[in-house]
Order: sequence, then C-alpha cells, then structure tokens
Amino acid sequence: TRQSLTVPMPTSTIEAGNIAENLACEYLQQQGLTLLTRNFRSRNGEIDLIMREGNTVVFVEVRARKQYNLVDSLHSVTASKQNKIIKTALYYLQTHSKLMDYPARFDVIAITNRHAASDINWIKDAFQTH
Repeated sequence: TRQSLTVPMPTSTIEAGNIAENLACEYLQQQGLTLLTRNFRSRNGEIDLIMREGNTVVFVEVRARKQYNLVDSLHSVTASKQNKIIKTALYYLQTHSKLMDYPARFDVIAITNRHAASDINWIKDAFQTH
C-alpha cells in the first residue's frame, strides 16, 4: 500500500529516523493496527515498531530513503538484519508470553522523502523466519 504525506524536513539523521518512525506508526494506526511498543531493544538488536493487527503480532522495520526505490529499501534489510530482528522478536514474545500463541509477521515500511512530501510503502510479510 502506498500513500503520500507532507512532513517537516529533518535536520539530522536521528531526527529523520524519528520522523520516519512517527509517520509509519501513524500510517499503520490509520490502517487499523494497534501499537504495542516502539524501539524495543534486546542484546540482539532493535525493532522499530511492534504492532497488532487483529490476532497477528506485526514486527515492523522502518526504512527512510531520499528517493523512491522499493528494491533498495527491501535489500537494505539484509539477511543479517533480518536475523537480528527475528531474534529480537522471539525475545519480545518470550517476555510477553500472552502473545506467544499469536501468529506473527515481519513487515517493512519504506518511506521516501521528496522535498516536503513523503511516500509510504507498506510491504507486508517482507521476510520470514528460517
């Protein structure tokens, strides 16, 4: 799913990441998902957003780019990064045992900044556990 939004221009990489995560979270909430937590960290890594869609726990990696390139956004979530996200997701589920029996999936939100507007592209089920 793709959508364009007007956003403020970031002044730093950290601010750009925060803006992208805020946009992604707001967008997913508009699509009916419920936020469970943001920036969940474990010794294995970090997950930007953990949300719930119905009975599914959705682990979301947010990627921000200056120009639209869906392939680049997907390829930037390397196998190594995917493994870190998967391990962190398993740790999250272990520490939130009431969610262990729910199905889970891994999504990527690709946000492309173009001047004062941003395109949001939601890739559901972008990768799977091995």
